[in-house]
Amino acid sequence: MTTQRLEKPPFGIGRFSSGWVSLIIFLLVLTGLGIYSYAQQLTHGEVVTGLRNIGTMAGVSWGLYVVIYVYFMGLSFAGITLAVLIRLFNLEPLKPIARIAQVMTVVTIIIGAFGVIADVGQPGRALVNLLRYARPGSPFFGTFTLVITGYLFASLVYLFLDGRRDAATMAQTPSRLQGFCQKWATGYKDTPAERARHHRATFWLAIAIIPLLITATSTLGMIFGLQVSRPGWFSALQAPGFVVMASLSGVGMIIIIAALLRGSEQIRERIGMQTFKWLGNLLMVLTAIYIYFMVVEWLSSFYSAHDDEARLAEALIRGDYAVLFWTTVALLVVPFALLVFQYVRSSYNLPLIVLSGLMVNLAAIGKRYLIVVPSQTHGTLLPYATGSYSPTLVEYGVVIGLFALGVTLYALFIKAFPILPLSDTIASDEPETIRASSAQRTWVTVIIVIAGFAIQAVSYFLLATPLGLPDSPVYSNPRVPFAPLIFILGVMIVFLAAVVYELMPDKEKA
Repeated sequence: MTTQRLEKPPFGIGRFSSGWVSLIIFLLVLTGLGIYSYAQQLTHGEVVTGLRNIGTMAGVSWGLYVVIYVYFMGLSFAGITLAVLIRLFNLEPLKPIARIAQVMTVVTIIIGAFGVIADVGQPGRALVNLLRYARPGSPFFGTFTLVITGYLFASLVYLFLDGRRDAATMAQTPSRLQGFCQKWATGYKDTPAERARHHRATFWLAIAIIPLLITATSTLGMIFGLQVSRPGWFSALQAPGFVVMASLSGVGMIIIIAALLRGSEQIRERIGMQTFKWLGNLLMVLTAIYIYFMVVEWLSSFYSAHDDEARLAEALIRGDYAVLFWTTVALLVVPFALLVFQYVRSSYNLPLIVLSGLMVNLAAIGKRYLIVVPSQTHGTLLPYATGSYSPTLVEYGVVIGLFALGVTLYALFIKAFPILPLSDTIASDEPETIRASSAQRTWVTVIIVIAGFAIQAVSYFLLATPLGLPDSPVYSNPRVPFAPLIFILGVMIVFLAAVVYELMPDKEKA
C-alpha cells in the first residue's frame, strides 16, 4: 500500500497574504501598547491604575484585570469541554470545530494567566511565594494549581495527542513546516494498533479532563462564593453560575471564530450550517439556564435579603451600576430571543447566530464586572464609606494588549497547523508487526497515574499542611518548602500518563 501525501498544505498553512501580514502588524502594535502600559505600572506602581484599598481609600483591590482573567478562564473551560464532549459522544456535526475549541483553550489560559500577573503588584515575588507557601485551604491554591497549571497542561496534552495524525500528514507534505510537523507526529505511522491506542488514550484522557474542568471552574467561583464578608459574593450559585457563564461565553466565541475562518473556501466546505445550528441551539439552552440563575439571584436579593444585600441590589438595579446591569441583561435576553425564534422556525441565519455569540460575550464581560466590582464598593459589612472604581488608560492598555496577544497567537497557529482535522490521508505500507494493546503499556500507565495521585496526596496533606497552632509564627508555612510546586508536578504527571500510553512502543510479535 502506498502512503498518500497532500500536494500542498491545506487551509492556507504557510502562506501569508498581505492582509494577514497587515493584521499581525496591527495586533503586534496593540500588544506593544499593552507591554508599554504594564511597564508604566511596574515602574510607578498600581497608583497609575484605578485600584485602591477597600474602605480606607474607598476603592477596590480587584478590578478590570480580575474581570478579564475570569472571562478568559471561562473561554478556556468551554473550549476544552466542548472538545472532549465531541470525542466522548462522537458528535459528528461538531467535529470540524473540535480543534478550534482546543486551540482557544490553550490561548485563553495563557492570556488569563498574564491577566493575573498584571493584577499582582510584584509578580516575581508573588509567583515564587505561591510555589513555596501556598496554603491548601485557600481557593487561590486550587486556582493556580488546577485552573492554570493543571488545566493548561491537560489541554496541551490533549491537543498534542489529537494532532499527531494530522502532523504525520503534514510531515509528508513539502513545506517549510515539515520539521515542526515531524516532531509533533513523533513517529506516528497510522497503523491499526496506533489508531486503537490513540482511541483509548484520548477517551480516557477526556474522561479525566472533565472532573478537572468542573472542579477548576467551580473553584474559581468559590473564590468569591466563600467570602462571607462580601454581600453579592457569598452564594451557593457562584460555582454553578461560573460554570454556566463560562460555557455560554465559550460557545459564543467558538461561533465567532468558526464564522471568521469560513473566509477560506476549504474551511467553508467543512464547517456547514449544521455545525452552527448545533452551536446555536447549545447557546440558546445555556443562555436560558443563566437567565434563570439571574432571576433567582434577583428574587433572593429583593425578597428576603439582609440590608447589605439589598443595598448592593439597589446599586445594581437603580444605582451606580444600573446602566451596565441592564445592558448586560439585554445582551442576554436579545440573543436568547433570536435563537429561540430561529429554533421555532427551524430556519437558521448565520449572521444572527454570530451576532448572538458576540452579544453573549459582551454580556459575559459585563456580568463578570458586576460580580467583581460592586461587592467591593457597595457590599462591605464593615462601616466603610461607599467606594468607586474607574479603570485608567493603563488598565485599558494592558487589557487591549492581552486581547491582541491572544488573537496573534491564534492567527499564528492557524498558519502553522491545520485548524480543522484533516480527512483520512495516511495509509501505512508497513506490515502489522505490533499488537493492538500491550499489558506492559497498561501497567506502566497505571503506575504513572497512581504515582501522580500519590504525589498530590502527600504534598497536599503532609508537605503543605501548616505547622503548629494558629498563633504559631510558622503557622502559614508548609512543612516542606515548594510543596505547592510538588503538588503541581503530581497533577502534570497524571496527564502525562496519556502521552506515555500512546507513544510507548509495543513489543513485536514473536
